[in-house]
Amino acid sequence: MPSTPMSQPFRYYLRVRYGECDAQKVVFNARYGEYIDLAITEFLRALGYGEQMVTAELDFQLVRQTTQWRAPARYDNVLEGSVTTMGIGNTSFTLRVEFRVAGNPMVICESETVYVLVDHATLTKRPVAADMRERLERGAPGRMIDHAGYLSAA
Repeated sequence: MPSTPMSQPFRYYLRVRYGECDAQKVVFNARYGEYIDLAITEFLRALGYGEQMVTAELDFQLVRQTTQWRAPARYDNVLEGSVTTMGIGNTSFTLRVEFRVAGNPMVICESETVYVLVDHATLTKRPVAADMRERLERGAPGRMIDHAGYLSAA
């Protein structure tokens, strides 16, 4: 587990699309699972695991995800997701994602996701390697991925 919280966690920006909303133009709750997955995938890429995820050298399964909603996101909002490592076990790791409407400090949704590393061929558990443990503990402070074009427009 990281010894201190990251002062500038990894951040991921996405724009809410019309098809992700209900009739009131509020993001449908099930869409947050997709948003969380996108933010975590980009976090792992920022840690240097992009190629390993493509080749399945790094493979993992989601075993638990809890989400709490605090306020709605709406059509065309840009969401800022911040990703931090909450804990690392022998074969698992837990990541926290918080979403805000970009530019607003209020957390509108937060999630904790537990993944178990597995062997791609057999789907049996694998231990977290020392290198991965170190990368997860360090995180990607200050790194940002902006799929919404938010930072270039600010």
